[in-house]
Amino acid sequence: MNAPSYQPPGISQACVLVVGLGGLGCPTAMALSDAGVGELRIAEDDCIDESNLHRQILYRPEDVGRDKLSVGIEALRRLYPRSLSEHRPIASRFLPDNALELLRGVDLVVEGSDNFATKFLVADACRLARLPVVQGAAVRWQTTAYCIGPQGRPCYRCLFEDLPDASAAPNCAEAGVMGPVVGMGAALMVDFALSVLAGPAPFGNLARYDGWRDQLRITAIGARADCALCGAAPSIVELSESRYLEPVSCQGSNACAKDS
Repeated sequence: MNAPSYQPPGISQACVLVVGLGGLGCPTAMALSDAGVGELRIAEDDCIDESNLHRQILYRPEDVGRDKLSVGIEALRRLYPRSLSEHRPIASRFLPDNALELLRGVDLVVEGSDNFATKFLVADACRLARLPVVQGAAVRWQTTAYCIGPQGRPCYRCLFEDLPDASAAPNCAEAGVMGPVVGMGAALMVDFALSVLAGPAPFGNLARYDGWRDQLRITAIGARADCALCGAAPSIVELSESRYLEPVSCQGSNACAKDS
């Protein structure tokens, strides 16, 4: 359901921040470039690894070892030479001390990072900045996309509450992730993102795709009254670094999943 005060900015006028240029971020950035998003900011500081090439589709074998951001921007400009999108690289992680600054001038955030700490940080920062955000995850045969409105209720923490224990979250080497399923997750994220930019926005909707069973479900998430971020008496009112310590590599369970 749309927030009453939300006015879609329009695709060609919008500024979108993509957090992470991995398995989810690559096809997301491609689709948003092809759609002609006005300004596409991409935050990434990692390098290309050979084991990820099957799902990080902007990169080629000869790119292994190079930084994702420069290679990704080069590829986007090569693939979409007529795109009206302005691509702005941000060679940095999304961190507590730069999060609110990175959100300045942004109309929408699309997050497909590779660790729980970043996912919760993006969710918290967007709630505090009153920005809509689409967050995605993928692990094994399953992928999710969640669309959260600018008022941030229901929010990411209404669904997942807090960072999981590292011992309960297998990394990608242990759990694995299917490349085509990651692509499906990115498609769901882009569908939500373009709906937010053009309207009507599906705020509060969670899309889950099971590639093993080929099943897609869209669920409306309810807000929790006691949510620490958006509840009646929220305890998260600032971005404290201690809240996001010990980032967990990759995703586990049904929640945040690794994109890269």
